[in-house]
Amino acid sequence: MEVTKYSSHHLFVVQCCHEAESKDRTHPADSVRISEQNEAKGHTIQIFTDGSKNERRVGSRTAIYIQNKLTHQIKHKLHNRSSNIQAEQMSIVKALQAIETIKISNNTPRTIMIHTDSRISLESLKNMKNRKHLIKEIRKKTILLEKENWHIEYT
Repeated sequence: MEVTKYSSHHLFVVQCCHEAESKDRTHPADSVRISEQNEAKGHTIQIFTDGSKNERRVGSRTAIYIQNKLTHQIKHKLHNRSSNIQAEQMSIVKALQAIETIKISNNTPRTIMIHTDSRISLESLKNMKNRKHLIKEIRKKTILLEKENWHIEYT
């Protein structure tokens, strides 16, 4: 995989290259655009993700707003051995899973802004050498949603 950064817009284009054959690899022709914006701008869907870990539990929460109305709240408990970073990434996975089920009218823009405070997760998504399961799952789901004409940005 290859990452190209266009600094003027903070746009990162993640392209998959042909590597070892595997059923969980993305097709080389697929690509996903991950952009980082400092401000939200009229996206149809706004998603807020967060993960946390304390001495008693590990979990993630996701809030989804469609046209500025709270429509989904997702809580997910992880195994106590999971890290805070895994919780942050699981929150993004759960958000993308929820998007797969959302139906909006054909004339509504299919734009999503995913807000995360996990810089590590965003950097991991841009690092094509990172093949951890949750990062691969986020990339895969983003590509599938892009094929369904969704435009996804992360901040």
